[in-house]
Amino acid sequence: MIEYITGEVAELSPTETVIECMGIGYLLNISLNTYSSLQKGNDAKLYVYEAIREDAHLLYGFSARRERELFLLLISVSGVGPNTARMILSSLNPSELEQVIVSENVNILKSVKGIGGKTAQRIIVDLKDKIKPTGDPLLESTPMNNDVFDEAVAALVMLGFSQQQSQKAVQKLLKESPQMNVETVIKVALKML
Repeated sequence: MIEYITGEVAELSPTETVIECMGIGYLLNISLNTYSSLQKGNDAKLYVYEAIREDAHLLYGFSARRERELFLLLISVSGVGPNTARMILSSLNPSELEQVIVSENVNILKSVKGIGGKTAQRIIVDLKDKIKPTGDPLLESTPMNNDVFDEAVAALVMLGFSQQQSQKAVQKLLKESPQMNVETVIKVALKML
């Protein structure tokens, strides 16, 4: 199995990259999170998942080992294939995904294109015991923040902002300042949106 590939980013698009290593160009499927960490012409190290099928040998690349670990957990869930897992990791960064799973927030998972209610529930049920908080303060104080998160998002949606827009803003604020109360989160989010 290939652990990682290090080389120059020869080609780059939001969904794939070609890493040139010792004269060989490796095409890797990537998430938007990994895309944002790469720059064409620069050297990069991508952790690899190899999907070997009857009709193709595909490589998936990740700029961080933790993103690959989450990818592997996601594809272990029945009904979640590599492309669906990549879509989830393009919509949520690794710490956001961990928070969503730990806090059992089905609605955020359902907002990802191609994820229905049953799949979102299955992901949470299958993975909530496998996700370990990584020292992120938002993860360590989930019960308090979950209430603040839900109330702030609901208020912003009632004020006319989209669910996804509201969730991203509130999640960003709580990640930066986990002790914020609902009113403060809403006031600051209104300035951001």
